[in-house]
Amino acid sequence: MRLDKWLWAARFFKTRSLASKVCDLGRIHVNGHSVKPSREVRVGDSLQVRNDGGEFHIEVLALSEIRGPAAVAQALYRETDASREARLRLAEERRAMHQTDLDREGRPTKRDRREIEKLRDRILGI
Repeated sequence: MRLDKWLWAARFFKTRSLASKVCDLGRIHVNGHSVKPSREVRVGDSLQVRNDGGEFHIEVLALSEIRGPAAVAQALYRETDASREARLRLAEERRAMHQTDLDREGRPTKRDRREIEKLRDRILGI
């Protein structure tokens, strides 16, 4: 079965064309080698997948030609414990960074508003 089709069926990517594009960019490795989207994937292969959700290190357990529910898709692979822990740690770091950004946001003070108006006037040449 084609790698891009399996990645789509396992719900790593929303569309098959997106899975194919990521393979072409070299973000998918099978058994340590960068591969093309047309490569045949087999049960027992070790995959390294980088997408928006993080970096996954997985082992292929089953093949599927169709895209089913998430529960069925998760049965197609097994993620390593180290990979799961690393993704969770990165997610926590992103959440912590997001919290600090929220602390800085809010309504500008009167002084901030005056500085914004001065900057806008300079840019517009008023």
